[in-house]
Amino acid sequence: MKVAVIGAGASGLMATCAILAKGHQVVVFDGNDKCGKKIYITGKGRCNLTNLCDKQTFLSNVVRGEKFLQSAISRFSPYDTVAFFDKLGLKTKCERGQRVFPVSDKSSDVISALVKGCKGAEFRLNHKVKSVVAKECKFLVDGEEFDRVLVASGGMSYSATGSDGSGYKIAKSFGHKIIDLVPGLVPIETGSKFSSLEGLSLKNVEISVFSNGKKFSQFGEMLFTDRGVSGPIVLTVSSFINRNVPKEMFLDLKPALSEEKLDARLLREFDLNKNKFLKSVMTALLPKRMVDVFLKEADINGDRRVQSITSQERKRILKTLKCFTIPIKKLYPIENAIITSGGVDLQEIDPKTMQSKLQKGLYFIGEILDVDALTGGFNLQIAFATAIAAASDF
Repeated sequence: MKVAVIGAGASGLMATCAILAKGHQVVVFDGNDKCGKKIYITGKGRCNLTNLCDKQTFLSNVVRGEKFLQSAISRFSPYDTVAFFDKLGLKTKCERGQRVFPVSDKSSDVISALVKGCKGAEFRLNHKVKSVVAKECKFLVDGEEFDRVLVASGGMSYSATGSDGSGYKIAKSFGHKIIDLVPGLVPIETGSKFSSLEGLSLKNVEISVFSNGKKFSQFGEMLFTDRGVSGPIVLTVSSFINRNVPKEMFLDLKPALSEEKLDARLLREFDLNKNKFLKSVMTALLPKRMVDVFLKEADINGDRRVQSITSQERKRILKTLKCFTIPIKKLYPIENAIITSGGVDLQEIDPKTMQSKLQKGLYFIGEILDVDALTGGFNLQIAFATAIAAASDF
């Protein structure tokens, strides 16, 4: 067969490798001048290519499409991904959180390995596909005849890498429904309230939000930006609230301590430093840069002596330490998102083969589908697994 693969990203390249191995002719189209542009920036240039966990753990990290992906992940697991790259000569390592990276820490080596596996394919780079039309039992891709077509053109995030949403137009032309596209794994805008904290990183904190009647909490690290907050726990939370964004979230600055233990800690600090200014004493509990903002939130003057702080004011400090309110203005735009949430409706796709239920011979793989997961290598594994699922039908 003569197969067209639209998109030379993670899913497109993986599918090409697998289809070539079955002896078919493959032509890969991509609007960029190089393959794997989005892979190149993945994992801050190191490329976290999968997560070495079992199926149940993997699926628990899927935000949308968990049930749909069960077959694909069973067929091609994270362990299969590591073995695949090992055969191509790419050595990998497993780091904290079971995250898998190339030993070289270079995403370019992952791209090189995939391209190596695509030896024999014809690449049409700098070629953005304008039309795909079904003609009897064939397809015309920009007028050229193919037996089957795989759409692996990505989502809408990081459009500079070529993810411009063109694949959705192809899907729509065949009657497919597109679930609303929203940013996933993205920073959150809070307005200018915390602009003075830009660049401040907090570790071992917990944020909680309420959306659609559910509470979502994450423990770990966060970062204040020029107009909001980011960091691992913020990005994770964003994917749970991106379709019903609440007006605020709550930061527990001391999640390891119960209110009782934290109050005892406050009493001890206050007792040892009765004659010091409150803002000076609070540096024992908070980063110095955060103290003024924190005390403003607690509505207490930091220039007062500790001995003048009343028990009611101490309880306000305690409450603010355990529940510091961060307003939510909106999520950063999809352009700044790591992943696109939404895409081709899964009800119209065969989960075993990724083939369209509306058009035989047409397949959708990777980020273009309405599937997304948390950070940690899960989204790239989804790209690889859906690609292999599609190739299994050839």
